[in-house]
Amino acid sequence: MAYKILIPQEIAPEGIAALEKNGHIIKMGTGSGEEDLVRDAADCDAILLRTAPVTRRVLEAGKKLKIVARHGAGYNNVDLEAADELGIWVTNAPDSTTNSVAEFAVGAIIAAGKRTALLMQAMRDGDFFFKNSHKGVDLIGKTLTIVGFGRIGRAVAKKAHYGLDMRIQAYDPYADPKSVPEYVSMVDWETGFKTADFVSLHMPLTADSRGCVGKKEFSMMKSSAYFINCARGEVVNETDLIEAMKEKKIAGAFLDVLEKEPPSADNPLFFMEDVSLTPHMASNTKECMMQMAVQAASQINLVLAGKQPDWPVNHPQLKKAHD
Repeated sequence: MAYKILIPQEIAPEGIAALEKNGHIIKMGTGSGEEDLVRDAADCDAILLRTAPVTRRVLEAGKKLKIVARHGAGYNNVDLEAADELGIWVTNAPDSTTNSVAEFAVGAIIAAGKRTALLMQAMRDGDFFFKNSHKGVDLIGKTLTIVGFGRIGRAVAKKAHYGLDMRIQAYDPYADPKSVPEYVSMVDWETGFKTADFVSLHMPLTADSRGCVGKKEFSMMKSSAYFINCARGEVVNETDLIEAMKEKKIAGAFLDVLEKEPPSADNPLFFMEDVSLTPHMASNTKECMMQMAVQAASQINLVLAGKQPDWPVNHPQLKKAHD
């Protein structure tokens, strides 16, 4: 039986091919806003989702929906409670982004410590010798605190330890101590921030983690420490980070994510000497985009074939409440 799959935003062609191979019909969305999805989901059996908001209204409009398959690891743009009530599976692709994001985070650590963006801009401005008054730091022997020790956090730890010879410590109250590598020291929240030369965030966005890093944490950090966020912008109180940079409480920051995306042109972070910003691109590689699309498609194929998904993130009722 052919089912109709809504794809609100462009994905890698390999994902579409995996769905069409199973005889499914692809419906490209007319937009990625809530109203667009409410309109487009009405006759669809599944949604292959990137960053568009799948709210209760969208799910209720999709009378035939059986699954929303998230293109990537995060799923904070889906109303899980509504999906549970309506009997709709929500899945993700938990390992699709691991290596790409971990590589990017390690690159961010290096770029922050070596101040590459700042020095590149100085060269563009014609000041070759700006480097003499703006030296970087070596990473060997420096302490890296990883906040959130899941798949990506563990991959960052491995690359930073073996590749850069950094000392690794991590904070994660849910980590199984038996699964922690011998080169990683598990620490409490305060110790993680106080003792780090670099802090790198790798936790998901939840009700508990929203805004969890702020004034207290920046005040605890060394004035020589660097802050890296390749997780979610909303886990950081951005106003507090701006204040910390103004007051030189920390040495610098590398941010791939922000509270508001895209950011406003007058965001003070754009104008700070030791802040590097990138446009939420840690997973934006050809290889990663292909994996995310194919893995999301695989979950749709399973559910529409009457099988259990491999990577569910919710617990839907067996029958839709509105059936």
